[in-house]
Amino acid sequence: MSRIVGIDLGTTNSLVAVVDWKTGLPRVVPDRGGRVLLPSIVAFTPDGVLVGDAARRQLVRRPETTVYSVKRLMGRGYEDVRDELCYFPYKVLPCEGIVKIDLGGREVTPPEISAIILKSLRDRAEAYLGEPVEKAVVTVPAYFNDSQRQATKDAGRIAGLDVVRIVNEPTAASLAYGLGRLKEGVVAVYDLGGGTFDISILRVKDGVFEVLATNGNTRLGGDDFDRAIVVWLLDDIRERYGAYLGRDAEAMQELRLAAEAAKIRLSTEERTTLTIPFDAFTYHREITRADLEGLVERLVDSTLGPCRMALADAGLAPADVDEVVLVGGSTRVPLVRRRVQELFDRAPHSQLNPDEVVAVGAAVQAHILEGGITDMLLLDVTPLSLGIETLGGIVSVLIPRNTTIPTSAREMFTTSVDGQTLVDMHVVQGERELVRDCRSLARFELRGIDPMPAGLPKIEVVFLIDANGILQVTARELRTGREAAIEVRPTYGLSDADVDRMVEDSFVYAEADVEARLLIETRNEADTVVTHVERALRQGGGLVAADEREAIGVALEVLRQIRGGTDRDLIHERTAALNRATEHLAEVMMDAALKGALESRRATEIAASPGES
Repeated sequence: MSRIVGIDLGTTNSLVAVVDWKTGLPRVVPDRGGRVLLPSIVAFTPDGVLVGDAARRQLVRRPETTVYSVKRLMGRGYEDVRDELCYFPYKVLPCEGIVKIDLGGREVTPPEISAIILKSLRDRAEAYLGEPVEKAVVTVPAYFNDSQRQATKDAGRIAGLDVVRIVNEPTAASLAYGLGRLKEGVVAVYDLGGGTFDISILRVKDGVFEVLATNGNTRLGGDDFDRAIVVWLLDDIRERYGAYLGRDAEAMQELRLAAEAAKIRLSTEERTTLTIPFDAFTYHREITRADLEGLVERLVDSTLGPCRMALADAGLAPADVDEVVLVGGSTRVPLVRRRVQELFDRAPHSQLNPDEVVAVGAAVQAHILEGGITDMLLLDVTPLSLGIETLGGIVSVLIPRNTTIPTSAREMFTTSVDGQTLVDMHVVQGERELVRDCRSLARFELRGIDPMPAGLPKIEVVFLIDANGILQVTARELRTGREAAIEVRPTYGLSDADVDRMVEDSFVYAEADVEARLLIETRNEADTVVTHVERALRQGGGLVAADEREAIGVALEVLRQIRGGTDRDLIHERTAALNRATEHLAEVMMDAALKGALESRRATEIAASPGES
């Protein structure tokens, strides 16, 4: 069968890896010069498009047409990235849906840029294997949302690759570590790359890698460390030379590259010196590891909250974790390693190259799909809850967050209005009780329902999430068999901050959300009773005395007046009072209905009997 390669499409560097069928061992594929890291940079020049190291050399010469850190733009809308645009020398256009990059009159999307990187990796793999490569397992941050995952699949398709599986980066890293030593236990994978941070808690047993919980921040990584250093250098230059270089694109690229190099050196050395020649002066500055740690300490500490939340979601304490694995080049920073060790009270593992471990894990997953490994199984999770909007703007959750995927769930719904022939299905994602506080994923309509009284139609809604985290929703009215379905292909405008906020707010506003939900449910119950009583009065009001009708009318009017209030107990009390007031009317109507049915049956029997002579 056609080989499947594993690809780590990273913010700073990208890699491709394969498993040798003879030895069963994975290997990161090098280029012709022996380099395994491909810088995730694409430069558009008059002579053509450059990728990797060749593009990196264009960062200072052509900053406006050289794109880096494009992963931070994948699957995001303009409003989502507005606050980050000041850090990029290239121009991001304010347009609807997916953002576009203006490269001197040529507009390209982030998936197109990523596709150029993927195509370069594909060419590298084909040269190494000596055969065409058409399929790939591609990794993404665990906290990538639907839009970002879809954008990644789109990039693969543009590059001519069938992305057969999307795997979360920390999960891929656990596969790489688990290949040689399959032991039981709980593993925490701390993944801090160039642009994203993830924490995943997994249980490993008998070759099964089960993700228990995941959390993270898709807007935090080594790039942010570099920016903190650059801001510090800009202030120092202004103070010493009276010059502000923040609006000089070429100078900013010089500073960014110098900051990145200093960060890397300070991971192994206590101090380093920067020397950067500018037009008016040459800048010299010594930077110590203590300086670096003071600049990035707040960023490093901000990764610990998601770690604690993931542990809580998994129902575990730090002491329950058997092993901690470090992934991502930014975990080389000594302060990061110290903070992780302090949190979990154990030295983290870093035997495998943190730059390569995700690509190696992707290759292992690819080999599993090829049939080369049969004693390993990967069970991932969905990072956010999925549900459907119900009456009153309430979210009915069908698949809670951190549910193992692939998975499916089904629930029964009905109509709320008499004669309703169409149901608007609204699919949402998030952790709050009300639709207005969650993210809208998709809408579709179920049409052709037979007009029936409210509550009679039976509508089965089925959610199905495949191994890539792609959601399909089906709605079917059981009486008529009418069906509608949609594969949720989300818009690109999801804000990562909104995703993080959804989870955090679910804890902050938990009590208020429950109260709001209970109030809406109480109002819905009141509306249902009002509708039934109004119908009963129209159909059988004449069967009871006038004073009884008047008492029902009073109870009905009282409930109508207080229904819009916020006193849930009062609404419930008045609803119960109206129910009690109509008990006799309901009995009389039932007796009348039974009597009518018996008379109709007798008439039918008489009509069917033979006549007397």
